[in-house]
Amino acid sequence: MEKVDFGSGFKYPFKRPVGLLNILWFLLPIIGWFALFGYGIRIVKHFIRGDFKELPRFRFGKSLGLGFLMFLKSIPFGIAIIFVYIIVGLIPFVGFLGSLFISLFVVPILTINFFKKETVESYFELSKVKAVFDNLGEYIIVILKSIALKVIFFIMIIILVGIPAGAFTKNIFMADFYRRYVK
Repeated sequence: MEKVDFGSGFKYPFKRPVGLLNILWFLLPIIGWFALFGYGIRIVKHFIRGDFKELPRFRFGKSLGLGFLMFLKSIPFGIAIIFVYIIVGLIPFVGFLGSLFISLFVVPILTINFFKKETVESYFELSKVKAVFDNLGEYIIVILKSIALKVIFFIMIIILVGIPAGAFTKNIFMADFYRRYVK
């Protein structure tokens, strides 16, 4: 199965540069934010299907509906994960490491699973985390590539394209990992 390399991840948002202008929907409070959230989910779904050609076309109504619905569906997990972080955080020093562990090794893969399946239950399919530990070396590389891409796009904020490029590619490597390893 084809793997997304770092160069492809970097070039992805620039293959259809006009798509970067979709970030301007952020300027429309709440409605634009939901639309961008839905658009981000659509981007992840393209990657899960192995479609790395270019940013998908932005369809405001479709993205808005998806973003709003997925936001509502994510509330139970948000409450649960806050509860878990509070419980783990009560343990001195170990609490920080536990929260970091959950943030790096559990939440991202469950989020991609949620984006793919669009069900509340999919956020709680902890069995999907097994793929992370079965392919730990590859997963760590995915995290490092994701961090490096974020740093590069952060630096590119100076020329403004770093903002949309970073927003639209933040889950690119995680979605690719999910596509290749999660059953």
